[in-house]
Amino acid sequence: MTRLSLLLAVLLTPTLSWAASQEVKVRDIARIAGVRDNPLTGYGLVFGLSGSGDSARNRATVQSVANTLRNFGVQVDLSDLSSRNVAAVLVTAKLPAFAEPGQQLDVQVASAGDARSLTGGTLMLAPLNGPDGKIYAIAQGAISVGGYQFEAITASVQKNHPTVGWIPSGATVERAAALGVVGDGRSLQVLLNEPDFTTANHIARAINADLPGALAQAEHAGKVTVSFDAPLTDSVAQISRIENVLVSRERRARVVINERTGTVVAGGDIRLGQVSISHGELRVEISTRYSVSQPDGLLSRPGDGVRSVVVPESKILTQEGVAPVVSVGEGATVAELISSLRTIKLSTRDVIAVLQSIKAAGALDGELIIQ
Repeated sequence: MTRLSLLLAVLLTPTLSWAASQEVKVRDIARIAGVRDNPLTGYGLVFGLSGSGDSARNRATVQSVANTLRNFGVQVDLSDLSSRNVAAVLVTAKLPAFAEPGQQLDVQVASAGDARSLTGGTLMLAPLNGPDGKIYAIAQGAISVGGYQFEAITASVQKNHPTVGWIPSGATVERAAALGVVGDGRSLQVLLNEPDFTTANHIARAINADLPGALAQAEHAGKVTVSFDAPLTDSVAQISRIENVLVSRERRARVVINERTGTVVAGGDIRLGQVSISHGELRVEISTRYSVSQPDGLLSRPGDGVRSVVVPESKILTQEGVAPVVSVGEGATVAELISSLRTIKLSTRDVIAVLQSIKAAGALDGELIIQ
């Protein structure tokens, strides 16, 4: 058994704010109200699988195949269908704002039954419905799967998830998107992708400075309302001007940690206070040996209290190595800290524990997000 002991000593020295500021366009950090993607979902069948489709236990798939064949004038009984070359799937796509009939969309296909793989399959005609229940697109085509699965009698091999695939440009829009720009003809609303009071204020000030005849006001951290002196006769031109306004944006200092995968993502400008880190390793080994204790001599008709007993004998061995020390100077970045921790052969999960302890000690100038 291995036990890691992490000791953090944070020197009481003042830290500095290192918020990086840069200019970006409004369209990179915000959108116009009403302009968004719309989810589409559908149900379909994938044919042409090489024995890796749904089994006969999946009654929904068998019924769907029978209904499909019936549409082609073929009458079959459900008991006659036992092929594993077909799989029931759920089909999803995103309908962009202002999409028009004839536009092509990428489609994602996911198995809805007990299929082992969708490799080599072809999705038959599947309608895609919006949240209002109306059909907005039709999907069909060969599926691209970024994985595989092969099975033998006593062995199997699998890469990625072969029960999920993509069909590039696999759907055709049949109905235009119902949503559009939200406004009363004299105003527009700009919605921030990440609500922030400072950024909303910067957007309002930048629009007022760059667009004559427009009055922008930050309603709250996530919305800026832009009013115009005259009715909008060319809303496309006005929206284009708003989207291309340059805004001074202060990037948030964030460190994102995914404990499930052991991933740490941090901006290179996130700074630390002066920190001293000590990492020690304590190894404990516990071994147990069992011996049998038997009564001495030859016994004839022994009593109930005379019997053989199994006695455990345990041995504990401890070993503690020398704890290496890593010192990080004032104003060092998280990237430099991680590089220093690697020099003492610290694992990724131990690095995550160090970052959590540094944040708790108040020496990390940024937001720590744990996923």
